[in-house]
Amino acid sequence: MRACLRGNVRRLAAASRALLGAALLTASLGCAAASCPWPAWDSFKRDTISADGRVIDASTPQQTTVSEGQAYALFFALVANDRPTFERLLAWTENNLAEGDLASRLPAWIWGKREAADGKPESWGVLDANPASDADLWIAYALLEAGRLWQERRYTALGTVIARQVVRQETALLPGLGRTLLPGPMGFHPSPTMWRLNPSYVPPQLMRRFAALWPQQPEWAQLLSSSARLLLDTAPRGFSPDWVEYHAGAKPGFRPDQQTQAEGAYNAIRVYLWAGMLAPQDPLRAPLLKTYRPMADYTIAHGHPPERVDTRSGTVGPNSGNGGFSAAVAPYLSALGEAAAAQRQVERMRKLAAEQPLGYYSQVLALFALGHLDGLYRFEADGALTPAWTATCPVRR
Repeated sequence: MRACLRGNVRRLAAASRALLGAALLTASLGCAAASCPWPAWDSFKRDTISADGRVIDASTPQQTTVSEGQAYALFFALVANDRPTFERLLAWTENNLAEGDLASRLPAWIWGKREAADGKPESWGVLDANPASDADLWIAYALLEAGRLWQERRYTALGTVIARQVVRQETALLPGLGRTLLPGPMGFHPSPTMWRLNPSYVPPQLMRRFAALWPQQPEWAQLLSSSARLLLDTAPRGFSPDWVEYHAGAKPGFRPDQQTQAEGAYNAIRVYLWAGMLAPQDPLRAPLLKTYRPMADYTIAHGHPPERVDTRSGTVGPNSGNGGFSAAVAPYLSALGEAAAAQRQVERMRKLAAEQPLGYYSQVLALFALGHLDGLYRFEADGALTPAWTATCPVRR
């Protein structure tokens, strides 16, 4: 009898320990899976993303959607631990920009309303099928990091396939530069010895992450190296250009872009944002912060970033950058140790947003910048994403 009782007690104790362990595990997982409050993301979802997962640029007559917008929104949904929205964004992107199969087709760049013409009624669909490599990189990155953080193999597999497609379709071996990211598969190699490149398309943290994930594939290390040169060697006056030319020949190298007259404006503003969000341990952080110091000096002296700059001379145009520009430079100023100046740009952005709602592009710049400054996410030294929901949510400012 005593032996039987002792056995029952042991079994009850073991069951209790198992239940307690399961409860603690559930509590732990529930804590890790909790979403951190992010009102700006909630507003963006409500005002800019359709119910079926399309990011709409309402400022355009065609009510367009660009692959870049879908890519950024996927990243924000992961930062917010918002898997239902992530799934809707991914499904819409695949079904409408990739003909239903992202595993075999890179997404089209732009989708929207087609005008009625030649007897055909107004319709909706792809307006330009040429993919955009920056969007493709961000989509691959968001999927790979979602696969790791949410432990979902499907995301990892799809992100890997898209990254491989980028290498095959959107890179080229440039003499004297090595394997380099092109802005898209078509239209950026107008002559046998010249290519057009875009510095804002190569966020260093993304390139470093891909190189870290696949060290056995030399293409990614080469892309990281050429991206660093693209960022560092094209800003002689401390301002990044929107576009730049690369010429082969006897003296290969970068030259000012003739189409845009070497202007730095709405593309280039992202370069300062990417630099400001780099991990302190990233080897590119210090040289990039130093290279772009004139942008910080101008912003601090005038209270706002410039809208347009002639990057050949450093001559600044007459107009100030909008609220999105102020948001974009804030992490860069913060990384330089200019915390007060960064806060002034955040306040300027909020003041301008209160006077007139931010458009799609300014909203995504603000989501990147303020999400980072508020501690909702960070990039690690190897480019990996660490959202706040994997640890403890930050105290809101």
